[in-house]
Amino acid sequence: MAVATCRIRLAQSPASFDKRMGLCDSVHCRCGTVAVELAHQLADWVAPVQQRHLTGQIAGGELLPLRILLDDNHFELVHILIKMAVSLKSSGSFCSTPPQWLHSTRDRILYGYSHSNAKECTCKKTKRPAPLCVKATSTKVELDFNDPSWKQKFQEDWDKRFNLPRITDIYDLKPRPTTFSLKKNRSPAGDENGTPMDKWNGYVNSDDRALLKVIKYSSPNSAGAECIDPDCSWVEQWVHRAGPRKEIYYEPEEVKAAIVTCGGLCPGLNDVIRQLSRHLVENINLAGGSFLGVSRGGAKTSEIVDSIQARRIDMLFVLGGNGTHAGANAIHEECRKRKLKVSVVAVPKTIDNDILLMDKTFGFDTAVEEAQRAINSAYIEARSAYHGIGLVKLMGRSSGFIAMHASLSSGQVDVCLIPEVPFTLDGEYGVLRHLEHLLKTKGFCVVCVAEAAGQIQLEARESRAYDLVILRSLQELLQKSGATDASGNVILSDIGVHMQQKIKMHFKDIGVPADVKYIDPTYMVRACRANASDAILCTVLGQNAVHGAFAGFSGITSCICNTHYVYLPITEVITAPKRVNPNSRMWHRCLTSTGQPDFH
Repeated sequence: MAVATCRIRLAQSPASFDKRMGLCDSVHCRCGTVAVELAHQLADWVAPVQQRHLTGQIAGGELLPLRILLDDNHFELVHILIKMAVSLKSSGSFCSTPPQWLHSTRDRILYGYSHSNAKECTCKKTKRPAPLCVKATSTKVELDFNDPSWKQKFQEDWDKRFNLPRITDIYDLKPRPTTFSLKKNRSPAGDENGTPMDKWNGYVNSDDRALLKVIKYSSPNSAGAECIDPDCSWVEQWVHRAGPRKEIYYEPEEVKAAIVTCGGLCPGLNDVIRQLSRHLVENINLAGGSFLGVSRGGAKTSEIVDSIQARRIDMLFVLGGNGTHAGANAIHEECRKRKLKVSVVAVPKTIDNDILLMDKTFGFDTAVEEAQRAINSAYIEARSAYHGIGLVKLMGRSSGFIAMHASLSSGQVDVCLIPEVPFTLDGEYGVLRHLEHLLKTKGFCVVCVAEAAGQIQLEARESRAYDLVILRSLQELLQKSGATDASGNVILSDIGVHMQQKIKMHFKDIGVPADVKYIDPTYMVRACRANASDAILCTVLGQNAVHGAFAGFSGITSCICNTHYVYLPITEVITAPKRVNPNSRMWHRCLTSTGQPDFH
């Protein structure tokens, strides 16, 4: 028996602790992660309770850390949550108090530290066959901020975590000089000044690094502050620079590479594919979609690696989001286990822009640009009608980046609703009351809502080191407990249709005419050709992915951080989805643009 003491956090609906949060097909295969991801306190939305072991009994009293007994072969965490939800489904509101960020999401996820230096609990893991999508949790050193040498320990841990895996870690290989040269058409003797050509080839040194964070915050109370310790001390966080290396570990003429695009469509897919194999697909970047096709779900990791081994694949390039990255990491680990000379390199692809550490992912800029067309149409419809209300639903399963950026860039949105910021529709401070005010004062309004808004909410953080992710209501939690797509993503209810009906019903009840125009451009924002910004990003990411594979790196992703192109270990970007920080300057800019109040 493994014993763990954890606080409860509901990270997804009970039967869905799987690929969406990077947890496998069931909770059984990643007990250690589930125990932490299940999470914190339910104090803000349920009555104080104490869950006793595995009996599912609910008793009164103060809310204490949950003590779970975990049998090595059977875990009933899901059943516990269901029983708790059934017993408490009549409790409290699903909208929590305003978030108070004393610690950024990125720091909390990256470092696992809080200002109180709270320790995360871990549970004993079971050994089961690894499915395609698994979650890798990087090791984090426990820091005592009273220790004068804590910065040194942090730096050592950081360097260890962000060290890039290579095929030479398990395969004894000798490097060879690269055939890549930016000056390959010039005289090998030297240039017009007599400078040796090897100084002009544009190679990236293995010791080159880029800073992940460049702002030094003087206080945790600074807008968007990302602090490690209570004093917001400056600590350098370096990551590996991307680009061609002087030495490679593959013969270019003999390399057999495989490319796979996973998940949904994304503008720029063909641009990346073209960079990986230009001579075969010269002009596919001129069209949207994916030349290779896309799909969700798939075979087991072992079966995929069997195919890679049978086909003698040397390099595997995987284009996808969080779940795909987790799958790529599982393939990488299986290849290392079998000691195969295979470089697995991922390229981040998601219009949601919800992958950790990265400035942005390709397809995001194009999606925002296309979303503005829908917002502009809603604005024209609303402005032209008497008491017109334009309602636009945009993609954003885990985060509200598209809705936030589209609202800010359009300048036509009056209300922007995202998953990271709790809100309520009814009541004195609800969205509906604000819409009444807008119709009285302005005559029309435009509402932009992310698809997960109101369904996945974050608890007020205060000094806590964990997030509380909840569904819009306990009833919906139970109804949706088994609803997932082929990738294991929770199938969300249609918040757009729900809001449309609520708005119509509300204004009918108060006797005020309202003309609601609902626009859902869900697939239009991604089924299109990449714009210039995304096309450039895709080109560079694709080139760097090839350079990384030839340099012998594996289990990495090619991305952009702090405006620089870098390589990151996949394990560091799949710990959780990236979300909008409600205390960030960008969200504050959005609020300034819309003029909306707090809806709770």
